[in-house]
Amino acid sequence: MAEQAKITVHPSYEVGEISPRLFSTFLEPIGTMVNGTMFNPKHPTADGQGFRQDFIEALRATDMPAVRLPGGNFVSAWDWKDSIGPKEQRKVRLDPAWHQYITNEVGHDEYLQWAEKVQAEPLYTVNLGTGDMRDAMDLVEYTNHEGGTWWSDLRRKNGHEKPYDVRTWYLGNEMDGPWQIGSWDKDPRGYGVRANEVSKAIKWIDGRIETAVCASSAPFMDHYPQWEETVLQECFESVDYLSMHHYHSAPPGDIKALLGGAAYYEDFINTEVALCDLVAAKCRSPKRLMLSIDEYGAMIRPNSPLHPGYGYHNMIRAHYRFDPEKKYVLHDPDNMTERFIQGGDMLQMLSMVSIQLAFLRHADRVKIGCMTGGLGALCSANREHVWKSASHYAFTQMMEYARGTSMRTAVESETFDLPGYAIDDTSQYTGKEGLDYIDAASAWDREKGRLAVFVVNRSQENEYPLTVDVSGFEGYVFEEHQEIFSADLELRNTYEQPDCIKPGIHRGGIFEKGRLKTHVKPLSWNVILMKKLPGPDGRMS
Repeated sequence: MAEQAKITVHPSYEVGEISPRLFSTFLEPIGTMVNGTMFNPKHPTADGQGFRQDFIEALRATDMPAVRLPGGNFVSAWDWKDSIGPKEQRKVRLDPAWHQYITNEVGHDEYLQWAEKVQAEPLYTVNLGTGDMRDAMDLVEYTNHEGGTWWSDLRRKNGHEKPYDVRTWYLGNEMDGPWQIGSWDKDPRGYGVRANEVSKAIKWIDGRIETAVCASSAPFMDHYPQWEETVLQECFESVDYLSMHHYHSAPPGDIKALLGGAAYYEDFINTEVALCDLVAAKCRSPKRLMLSIDEYGAMIRPNSPLHPGYGYHNMIRAHYRFDPEKKYVLHDPDNMTERFIQGGDMLQMLSMVSIQLAFLRHADRVKIGCMTGGLGALCSANREHVWKSASHYAFTQMMEYARGTSMRTAVESETFDLPGYAIDDTSQYTGKEGLDYIDAASAWDREKGRLAVFVVNRSQENEYPLTVDVSGFEGYVFEEHQEIFSADLELRNTYEQPDCIKPGIHRGGIFEKGRLKTHVKPLSWNVILMKKLPGPDGRMS
């Protein structure tokens, strides 16, 4: 048995209100995510629009709050006007971002109507690569205006009488990336000016909307964070969010590097918060810009050869590849191939929730989180079936219990050091010292009288005795300790065996004088719930 670990939560130390949109997803038509998983007119459950109802019903049951769509890199060459009206009249286009044909069978209206069916708020990305201001204005008018104009009446003619009322609009995607079509990599001021003008114009069309401007595409960018500083100085007062993307990578077999990824997200968040506040000071503005981390994930990637000394030019070489042998792919939704992701369900789940705990610890500024692959995490699917992976359970637990106010969560545990490493020329990580094996965050839902403490044990070897001290919460008692654990790290849930990994109830904890004494297993996910005993009148006050 390892050393005792301790978590302390006190009602005096609040971080900020938790936005439900912190646990949202990201959708981009890459491979079979749209053609096959979401859309297949030949599927036995397909509705009149060709959408798989088994997938819709499974997502609806999760209460997914929001989904960012329709892209990604894809959107920088996509003309939404090609995708509306009768399907037989829509234009088939090439998607150079992912080297695929876009048939536009699933178009602008279908994306938004699918979001209606799954009962999730759409977060829409505007094309500011090849698209211009007029396109953005027409898009918002078509989507959100009641009627009486050419574009709004066209929406009504196309079958959607009422406005879609999309509230959140992203001003392009990863606009600093040299891989982006229409990149603003070398002209941050130009992008800031354009974002400002587009944000103004579309808010004059619909004054209820909010906008998000692109930050550096990753903290590995050579110009990070100076690029977004320049951008923000041109559009600070007209936008509402800074849009951030980050994908954490770890070498095969290095579990500490994989689960230690939350520390790099912390660095990213802290830097961008400081930058936003610096620009606010420069602009003499009382405004606090919020963060939208609308693409994120963690993955195992093999190390690639390094070419030291080339800096920015390595990134250019990585993306300016012109292959005459590469063919464009047409994805048949009825012939989807299963995407194999290295490793079992447990590590995928733990890497995901570790990142979400970092977001929760910064809930005062991080208001939107859209996990790449989040739809698949909530509802795994193949051509025929839908089922629940381990990630489904952890994701839905966060959505259910991470409500109300994020609380500062003090952790005392054994620590580990993470040596610096490089995956490739652009994904290079500095070393970290003194990372806690016990990673935690907490949420206090006053209305329901519930305190939730979320815990990841990042140790592969050690089970930890754990004390959870909530003695400052008067009248609260222990309710339940839910855990997800598997000794087999290669184990996966499947349609045939859907319950290999799922939450169980941890028994044996002792609760005395506001302190819970329990244990957390190696490489486990834990949700510890406290509840307030009702007062004499039956209320939770």
